[in-house]
Amino acid sequence: MQISTDCWRAAKEGDEQDKAAWLEAKRAEEQAESEAWSAQYRMPPLEGTERAVAWGVRCRHQVLAAAYTALVLEGETDEREWEAIEEAARFVTRAGWWIDQRSSEPGDLAELLQAATEADRPTENPHF
Repeated sequence: MQISTDCWRAAKEGDEQDKAAWLEAKRAEEQAESEAWSAQYRMPPLEGTERAVAWGVRCRHQVLAAAYTALVLEGETDEREWEAIEEAARFVTRAGWWIDQRSSEPGDLAELLQAATEADRPTENPHF
């Protein structure tokens, strides 16, 4: 038995719609988790376009969570040292910076935060 081209296309379109709906739901769930995490850890709002801010919030959450796991839970960084890294992260509010760092190694985070430019880190954070 051979499937007609029309049937194959219809089935494929249905699969793509299901995948798009699943992806949209997954992103919404990640966004909600990232925003809750940002509020819990007093992370300031990010700056950028609406789309960049949403993506940047997710990236910041993922980068910092991965770094905490690697450096504190699995590594030799103590809580006091982590607090310094976390505090430095609060001052980097350009969404694009977090997007650019999404694939960075957790061990490089402290150095990357230190290397952030003034464009990434405004001189005064009005949210604290």
